[in-house]
Amino acid sequence: MRNFFKNLGPGILVSAAFIGPGTVTVCSLAGVNFGYSLLWALLISIFACIVLQEMSARLGLISGKGLSDCIREEMKHPVIRVFTLFLIFSAIVIGNAAYEAGNISGAVLGMEAVFTSMSYNLGAFSINLWSLLIGGIAFFLLFLGSYKKLEKIFIALVLLMSVAFILTAFLTKPDITEIFKGFIPGSFDAGLLTIIALVGTTVVPYNLFLHASLVSEKWNGPKYLGAVRKELVFSIVLGGLVSMAIVICAAASNITNIESAGDLAVGLEPLFGNSATVFLAIGLLAAGITSSITAPLAAAYVVKGCMGWKGGMQSTKFKMVWMGIIILGVFFSSLGIKPVEIIQFAQIANGLVLPIIAIFLFWIVNQHAVLGEYKNNILQNIIGFIVIALAVFLGAKSIFSVIQNI
Repeated sequence: MRNFFKNLGPGILVSAAFIGPGTVTVCSLAGVNFGYSLLWALLISIFACIVLQEMSARLGLISGKGLSDCIREEMKHPVIRVFTLFLIFSAIVIGNAAYEAGNISGAVLGMEAVFTSMSYNLGAFSINLWSLLIGGIAFFLLFLGSYKKLEKIFIALVLLMSVAFILTAFLTKPDITEIFKGFIPGSFDAGLLTIIALVGTTVVPYNLFLHASLVSEKWNGPKYLGAVRKELVFSIVLGGLVSMAIVICAAASNITNIESAGDLAVGLEPLFGNSATVFLAIGLLAAGITSSITAPLAAAYVVKGCMGWKGGMQSTKFKMVWMGIIILGVFFSSLGIKPVEIIQFAQIANGLVLPIIAIFLFWIVNQHAVLGEYKNNILQNIIGFIVIALAVFLGAKSIFSVIQNI
């Protein structure tokens, strides 16, 4: 057991990254609008996430490199390589800036559910002081520049987030029979777009880059493959349980009108007392902080790999990238744009990028020159192909649905 907890790290960061305000908001909306009936969709999302993240982790462990490094080295044609790296570079950096704004805005909702809103008027602009505080916390933690320190902080935050959301689910006293019924797929029509959102917020494209890079820093060599897989499954399943707890909270709340997770926190108070509200707000704050750290960190790893930079988290170039993402996130979060609108934009970015990145990952893990005997076997390729086909379908549908609502 001691060795198991010692091996926790990269998977926990991935779990922390996908349990952000976007996931909390989508799960809240799913629970309010469809009750427990879409819990089965979260099972699918957990499975898809484990399949893709296992490929990413195996790549980082065996090659000792990040995903963007491997793509840069394996793309032999110079024109195709430059085009591919430019596509990945721009998509992840722009997408993560959108994610970062949503992450910070979500953490602000958690603060405002317990405390009052705080803003400072600067000419025509009104700056949300909570946004500055959350951005400052993310900046400070990343500036520490030590992966081991970040790892310990994330384990603590993820455990806090998990306890907060799961306790809130128990406090709402849900119907256990209805929860079990929710794991049986029912009608696809009413909740199709919500199903897409539930899967899309769990399988996050930048996590595929982040996981490979983090695993390559923590472990080295195939002897750790078993430990990597155990840690990955535990972390993703824990994240999935948190998502389910949020759906259960929202379904049991009997709230009818909700636009964000902040509305859920406020709506729980008259029904279940201040304790449920506080726990949910703490969970939302922890989710926002963890995601606001992983988004810029992943962007920095992507740029580092695309550009072929040397050095780790302490290098100046690496720091400049994550600093830029945090500044953009704080700026857009402070403009007064509704968090739901920011999250919607991030979902468009997710829908565009995920299928492309998943295909590149699938191609790389089938290269004998990169993984040798640890490249994908036939079964892994069949499962991987199904998951990627699902990602392409979900990506196309999510883009189409969000564009329709603009």
